[in-house]
Amino acid sequence: MLNNALHISKKLSLTTLLTGLVTLVILLTSGILLVGSYESKKRSLTETTMHLNYSNADRMSRTMDSLFLSMQSSLKYTAGKLSAIDTMAPEDVNEYLDLMQSSSNFFNSIAVIESDGLIRNVAPASVGTAGKHITSAISLEALAVQKPYISSPYLTANTKRLIVFLSQPIFDNTGTYLGILSGTIYLQDNNVLSDIFDNGQEDDSGAYYYIVDSDGHLVYHPDKQLIGESVSSNVVVQRLMNKESGEQQVRNTRGTELLAGYSSVPSNGWGIVVVSPVGQIHKELIGHIRILIWYSLLPFIIMLLGVILLARKFARPFVYLANVVSKMGKEKIELPEAKQYWSREAHLLTNGVLLALANIQEQTEQLTQEAVTDVLTGLMNRRSLEHTISEWIASGLPFSLVMLDVDKFKLVNDTYGHNSGDEVLKHVARVVVDSLRPDDVCYRYGGEEFVILLARTTPEAAFKAAERIRRAVEVSKAPVAAQVTVSQGIAHYPSHSSDREGLLEKADQALYLAKSGGRNRTVIAFLEQELSRF
Repeated sequence: MLNNALHISKKLSLTTLLTGLVTLVILLTSGILLVGSYESKKRSLTETTMHLNYSNADRMSRTMDSLFLSMQSSLKYTAGKLSAIDTMAPEDVNEYLDLMQSSSNFFNSIAVIESDGLIRNVAPASVGTAGKHITSAISLEALAVQKPYISSPYLTANTKRLIVFLSQPIFDNTGTYLGILSGTIYLQDNNVLSDIFDNGQEDDSGAYYYIVDSDGHLVYHPDKQLIGESVSSNVVVQRLMNKESGEQQVRNTRGTELLAGYSSVPSNGWGIVVVSPVGQIHKELIGHIRILIWYSLLPFIIMLLGVILLARKFARPFVYLANVVSKMGKEKIELPEAKQYWSREAHLLTNGVLLALANIQEQTEQLTQEAVTDVLTGLMNRRSLEHTISEWIASGLPFSLVMLDVDKFKLVNDTYGHNSGDEVLKHVARVVVDSLRPDDVCYRYGGEEFVILLARTTPEAAFKAAERIRRAVEVSKAPVAAQVTVSQGIAHYPSHSSDREGLLEKADQALYLAKSGGRNRTVIAFLEQELSRF
């Protein structure tokens, strides 16, 4: 009998067995919830980040396409004016080149090269090459082809500058080839590319963008030391060299995993790549899991203690609850109403679990809301803007779009620091919102750019509203010592464009004109028929 008693004492009691099983199920369902939520959020963040990077790359490629078309058009126009250069005094030609360089800001230097390779005129004169013959293979090739030309980056023999060389042939009225009009971009100095694309590179998320030429050489990168290097081994760059656009996860030449969006530039065969490190997504996922754990920890502890105390009695309702919890993180579910059990304890337990799940679902919805809200200014973000524009276009609602950019914002950051820069952005957001009508909506577009949607508003009325906003910002008391001003570009649906991308592009072009025209002004986008007259 003693041996039998000892044998029985080694067996697990029913209470211990049920408690152990229930505890294991609770831990498993919690793990399923966290893993499911983690994978779902990871997939969502990855897809969203790559799509946004592609959208940014596509927008910048269209901006660069417009820029190079403008540069080539400027060279072609001036080359036409120089068809009678043989009858023009050198001083007149120099004055013409100086005016072209200062008015367009496209090129760091401009030169007229005769058909025998002699540099006839150069602006600015400080370059010091006037009267000399060209020697580089690139410039000799540009002179020989007698066609519009864009070079890959190369190092000049005299100045040791890394440059890109653009040229346009010059013919006289009889068709005789006189030479070329060339424009150069100094890639490692301040140039038109850095003026346009430097804005917005300071990003806490680690995202950045770079530009490659048709042979896979870097022509723009936030790290100027890398400009000119070949990155043609990069998978994304190889796709750009084939004039492809898209988005994908990729490992760069330094072995870093990145989420890339890339777009080819039609006018010159270059490509723009916008990348975000995968590690940043992991940080966001860890924060998401911490929030889930924080909000679910106490309800789950209460539930676990209750189940341990009443394991045998409440086995059936617990199985029901486990089935509900196991679905969390895999799909969106409608939480069921609590079932009525004969036991008061089972009823309370059911309510507690459903309350915990409701808290988790509420936090998930809150995260979704935060995804469409700009944290710094409290305004709706770009994702919400694109959704609203698409809805308005689908409904046929006419409206105006104002793209607003804070003037010289990089200088504010450099002078007063990024914290003061953030205060300036919040200040501008408050002034803009206070200046809007009840039906108007302001969005944070990115960096120091904002977009305002004016429903049922003509371009003329939008101009008056935008001017009211611009003056309000101009006279407002800024949080820094310097005066804060804004430049604005206006586009109208449907007169300027019938689609969202075209509308944003038109507004961006108008904004560019406002910035290049001196800043602190508002410009309405041109209609296509107006552009054809120029």
